[in-house]
Amino acid sequence: MPLPPGLPVIDHHCHLSPHGEGIEAARRFRSAGGSHLFLATQNYDPHPPRTLDDYRRQFETTEQLSRRLHEELGVTAYVVVAPYPVDLVACASALGAEQALDLHRAALDLAGEWVRERRAVALGEVGWPHFPVPPEVADIAASAFRHALKVAREVDCPAIVHSPDLDPEGYRNLATEAGRAGLPLHRVVKHYARTRVEPGGSAGIVLSYLARREIVTEVVPDAGPWFLETDFLDDPKRPGAVLDLTTVPRRARAIASVAGGADRLWVPFVDSVEKVYGWRPQRDGPEGS
Repeated sequence: MPLPPGLPVIDHHCHLSPHGEGIEAARRFRSAGGSHLFLATQNYDPHPPRTLDDYRRQFETTEQLSRRLHEELGVTAYVVVAPYPVDLVACASALGAEQALDLHRAALDLAGEWVRERRAVALGEVGWPHFPVPPEVADIAASAFRHALKVAREVDCPAIVHSPDLDPEGYRNLATEAGRAGLPLHRVVKHYARTRVEPGGSAGIVLSYLARREIVTEVVPDAGPWFLETDFLDDPKRPGAVLDLTTVPRRARAIASVAGGADRLWVPFVDSVEKVYGWRPQRDGPEGS
């Protein structure tokens, strides 16, 4: 099913690695009809960064991948950088809780500098571990997250939140934290949303939905802003996890095949980007070119 002319097809959250498929995964994305993706940094080495220079090199690797996507494939990649919240678990064990928190805050400040310099468009992933951790790690994770929201407010960019699944109370608590930091709610995005949230149930937090077929079918009628993502990990040990990078373009075609569906595609791919990030993405050239 052809897509509306000029419609960008956007994966709102994915990862690529020089040790995985890398550019070849993005080539499949483009062949399926994808045009833009939000490329979130990740740890490319066997262990989490232990110094600020380690994080700087990690961010630079993500940036280099984004440049290659544009130069070799014509795919637009928006860079999203921050220290991964789960890094705190290993770093607290290796460095001690206080030093781990200091490093995490410094890396968040570095990510904020990248946004100021327009080398990145958002802070992400920020948040807290999605599994039980010792109390001292939970405490420093909470402090780090508050700092992340503060940095996002200061540089006026979205914060892409990594957390366990949230219920309505969890979304209200997240909205309260954002309010304390002075970060507008439309700048807070809960990534990896695995179930549809009823209108009003997210307390103003923006949802980035995992693009599974059953979720997409449910959320298409909803007013924006909301996004679709694969959270593609590009991990050779877990091929195709979480969803393959071709998933969002395939879902877009399925939506377009339903009466009125093509018009709804502008919500996650254009209108929501404008609301949350402040610009309207454009597609250059014909579909799939």
